[in-house]
Amino acid sequence: MFRIIFLALILAGTLVGCKNSSDPSSIATKDLKIGSPDQVKKIIEQFILAEDSTVIELPTGHFEFETQLIIDNLQGLTIKGKGMDKTVLSFKGLKAGGEGVKIVGNDILLEDFSVYDAPGDGIKTQNCNGITFRRINATWTNGDKSKNGTYALYPVQCTNVLIEESHASHSRDAGIYVGQSENIIVRNCEAYGNVAGIEIENCSNAEVYDNKVYDNAGGILVFNLPNLPKADGARTRVYNNEVLENNHKNFAIPLNESPNGNTVTMIPPGSGIILLAAKEVEIFGNKILDNKTVGVAVANYHITGFPSEAPDWSPFSSDISIHDNEYKRPLAPPDLSKDLGKLIAAKNAHGIGKTQDIIYDGFWDKSKGAELSSNPMNICIQEKGIEDLHFTLYDLYGGEDDIKAFSDYNPFVCDYTVQTDVEELKTL
Repeated sequence: MFRIIFLALILAGTLVGCKNSSDPSSIATKDLKIGSPDQVKKIIEQFILAEDSTVIELPTGHFEFETQLIIDNLQGLTIKGKGMDKTVLSFKGLKAGGEGVKIVGNDILLEDFSVYDAPGDGIKTQNCNGITFRRINATWTNGDKSKNGTYALYPVQCTNVLIEESHASHSRDAGIYVGQSENIIVRNCEAYGNVAGIEIENCSNAEVYDNKVYDNAGGILVFNLPNLPKADGARTRVYNNEVLENNHKNFAIPLNESPNGNTVTMIPPGSGIILLAAKEVEIFGNKILDNKTVGVAVANYHITGFPSEAPDWSPFSSDISIHDNEYKRPLAPPDLSKDLGKLIAAKNAHGIGKTQDIIYDGFWDKSKGAELSSNPMNICIQEKGIEDLHFTLYDLYGGEDDIKAFSDYNPFVCDYTVQTDVEELKTL
């Protein structure tokens, strides 16, 4: 990533800082009665004794656990509370393990409860074929957000994933994170106060729609990272979402020295939607408002500065369609805490310190075309009033000392439609 230091001096007098904290979970649970030790014991026993097709009924109350709740390799299980505001499973006192709730199985339904303060992930489901999160709330109540868990709702290596009418807040990575999975819907959810609101990573056949994503550092991410069991994801549609004021401080902590442990730490506050090495993504009908750094960023993995070669994986974003979205730029200047924000602030095509509606970092696979002007990666932009938007195309091949920025969007005026097939999930 290119390091641009001088802008800190240029904008020192006008910099508007990131929001360091956000409101607690919007699901009010503070008046719930604390569950008795016998009630907690009974819930633990229900998880231990569960069999295929069991329905675990969670009562009204705030229940505090010192142990994880685990389901291992069951079929047709339902875990059902009395409502996100009426049933709370708290893991603040967890003495072993990371996740609050951890599930492996098929045809699993999670419904109508909240998970608080897991040291790691709120709810992790892995290797599931058929997993539904419906009216689930996962959050943290720590004053120091760096102590919060990584993901609130975390299905990984799953097939047929439905997340709906759920809330995810205050995670130090992504609130709703779907990783290395296939056949996915995320709809009618709220994600706020996280580093990333919703992240679709190395996934195929996904739709993200009718969500409200606000007050995160980054709103919606579609990433493909290298060296993961599922190499390259493709076919994601992001539409009819409200992506609002995602200007929260990035409080992510690097997990390790590997590239995949650090990527989210690079997200500049003020990012609406970011694509990184993304394939076949359509972004349309969204309200992308008041994100102070960039509305939509199309980026290639090279911009991270990490190694960009891996088996069965490409570092380039390709086959991208951005159309019919609504944009609004705030008065605040772009973020300066992260290198991408510094690049946008200092070297965009519209003037120092200007928020950008759409950027494209300009890296391309030169085996597909000798000139970027031929649009070899099929990046298509069809926004109404595009002539009034702040669009920047970068040329970063010359390194930090020779960064070029252009406002010409004409090479990218084209049509492209992404085909997904999640109709069966829509009817669940």
